[in-house]
Amino acid sequence: MNSNHLLLFIGDSITESGRNKENEHLGGEYVRLIRDYFLINSPNKVPTILNKGVGGDKITDLNLRWEEDVIKLNPDYISISIGINDVWRQLDHPEKEQVYPDQFKEIDRRLLARVKDRTRAKLILMEPTIIEENRNSEGNNKLIPYVEIVQQLAKDFQAILVPTHQAFIRYLSLASECRLTTDGVHMNSTGNLLMAHTWIKALNYDGENLIN
Repeated sequence: MNSNHLLLFIGDSITESGRNKENEHLGGEYVRLIRDYFLINSPNKVPTILNKGVGGDKITDLNLRWEEDVIKLNPDYISISIGINDVWRQLDHPEKEQVYPDQFKEIDRRLLARVKDRTRAKLILMEPTIIEENRNSEGNNKLIPYVEIVQQLAKDFQAILVPTHQAFIRYLSLASECRLTTDGVHMNSTGNLLMAHTWIKALNYDGENLIN
């Protein structure tokens, strides 16, 4: 990446992270940490970063704003983190209309196809992280097909896969006393660092170039 590149992050509240409350509109969490990594390692080649996260979003919400927030901006790279609310709403608001795996896959595939057809963007797909800091929680079990869908779509669209769910589950298996979230979903500083580290590692970013 270089300073002429546009790197767009899109997703739910984990990505949004208060971006509308501060001057740079990056939010205070993993997106900012990734930007800071660029600054430290290649200060003259920092891409332009846009955070288009919106709290509460599901894949159906991304579908509604995809044209305005992605296609029209024609980014060079687009990093997508979605799926947590598609599952979480099944647990905390089961009375609402839900997005089950088949619909999630259909919409996500359609959105990625539009990116390929109408932009030059390289796709970066982040696995949905966790729901509760128990690897065997109901939320994490329900997440499995959504994670698998993201993994398959990454193969189908030759996207870079960021294995965030795998990284979080692996950490939980260590039974560390240090938590990753504030409420089982939203990241604390440790969780954000794990997200940023996993993203950077997945891209094989060496401070100057993307090796992928």
